[in-house]
Amino acid sequence: MVESINKKVELVIKATAFTGLTDYGQIMIGDQGFEFYNERDARKFIQIPWKDVDYVIASIMFKGKWIPRYALKTKQNGTFTFASKEPKKVLRAVREHVPADHIVQSLSFMDVVKRALHFKRKNK
Repeated sequence: MVESINKKVELVIKATAFTGLTDYGQIMIGDQGFEFYNERDARKFIQIPWKDVDYVIASIMFKGKWIPRYALKTKQNGTFTFASKEPKKVLRAVREHVPADHIVQSLSFMDVVKRALHFKRKNK
């Protein structure tokens, strides 16, 4: 069994981790970090201490009415993407540990297309 990095748990919620294949389990947010545990395989887990979180990126749709997924970008190990039943609760809990200027909104589909077109024009 895996030992938690948290001393005090603030939120536990059902979630999905997008790590190559989709993993279903639970997110645990506590005083020391962000944790994901797979419900079927105890060996599949993600533990991210708060000091390693660089940015939290939220995909926001319909003017904030729906948040389908969010990602935690770490300083060394890349980006981990998650989805949960109540993403607003999760992001509010994360906001207690990550500075507000490090929680950002992801680019929309149209923003990505505009950047690609602008980049092509600049190179010609």
